[in-house]
Amino acid sequence: MQPKRLMTSPETPLPQGAGLWRQGWYRHARTMASPNFNQRPAGARVDLVVIHSISLPPGEFGNGNVQRLFTNQLDWDAHPYFQSVRGLEVSAHFFISRTGALWQFVSCDDRAWHAGQSAYRGQNQCNDDSIGIELEGLEGSIFEAPQYETLASLCAAILQAYPVAHIAGHEHIAPGRKLDPGPGFDWLLLQDSLALPNRYFPRLA
Repeated sequence: MQPKRLMTSPETPLPQGAGLWRQGWYRHARTMASPNFNQRPAGARVDLVVIHSISLPPGEFGNGNVQRLFTNQLDWDAHPYFQSVRGLEVSAHFFISRTGALWQFVSCDDRAWHAGQSAYRGQNQCNDDSIGIELEGLEGSIFEAPQYETLASLCAAILQAYPVAHIAGHEHIAPGRKLDPGPGFDWLLLQDSLALPNRYFPRLA
């Protein structure tokens, strides 16, 4: 069976002088708007970046299935594994492919549905005040150099636009329930790229 063609949102260039952001949308990301989002609670302070890993089916890359999942276009019958996530409505703000290509699905001013039941830095429901970034990969495995380059650039831009004080993995905000991105993710490399102190990172604090 041929997979559904990805239906992308038309990209609207930012006007000259608008900087890197427009209403939570990042200039250097390819836009593919997801219906799976809602408003953040009033007064939410976006101070957390959550890093995830994802591939559909697990361990298979570059097939567009993650984009289809986040935009409710995934053909649930295209692979047996998809039955385990059938009907799931999820999203992340960003997705970084193995080649370093960057997609954005939800404005960072809005709440994406990426964290699930979670708690971190003394607060529950991390979707309320976090930005979710998905790396194409298998939890526990290594990630590619272009992914780290894109991730560092994206995080630097987020740090300029939002009062981020914490960068954590899904495994840190939902311990025992989630394992991503796992031991294959190089936290020290990300820290060095961003020149941030240890207190930003759960493994380094």
